Amino acid sequence: MKSVRRLYDWVLSWAETPYGVPLLGLLAFAEASFFPVPPDVLLMALCLALPLKSYRFALVATLGSVTGGIAGYLIGWGLWGTLSPLFFEYIPGFSAEGFAHVKSWFDQYDFWTIFAAGFTPIPYKIFTIASGAFQINLPIFIGASLISRALRFFLVAALFYYLGRPARALIEKYFNLLTILFLGLLLGGFLLINFLK
Repeated sequence: MKSVRRLYDWVLSWAETPYGVPLLGLLAFAEASFFPVPPDVLLMALCLALPLKSYRFALVATLGSVTGGIAGYLIGWGLWGTLSPLFFEYIPGFSAEGFAHVKSWFDQYDFWTIFAAGFTPIPYKIFTIASGAFQINLPIFIGASLISRALRFFLVAALFYYLGRPARALIEKYFNLLTILFLGLLLGGFLLINFLK
């Protein structure tokens, strides 16, 4: 837990630099298309450090994530045939069986499948790339991504905007428990994908 606490303090220190906000946008972009770490950790750190700017941070995370989602869509649309072996072998959460199962969700509930992936701890990048590979209607994809990602990030921002410093005190008091809970949710998203194969 000490190493996680040091990582938390390190991430929190980014909020006090001019690089914190651009890094949040970059992390949100990368997570939506290929990177396994969600931007929520840095978003929360920035909101904790500067609660009055929470909504600005949420907007950066939303725009970065939706833009990254479009990049993921383009990967699926134009490069999936070439890149799929690399994704299946090296990117956590990707498998041929899971990908086929995702297609069945898209066939029935395209908007709601993308919305659920964007709002919950389910790995979003799987669904952005799958949307392109299965040629889901691009405006539906962008609309579902924008709504779900904005809801997710702005809910986090609202929590810290209204609770401010007390939220930081609460997180620091229950840091170990909250870390376990967050990692459990993240792991649960990956397990859900594997369970639904």
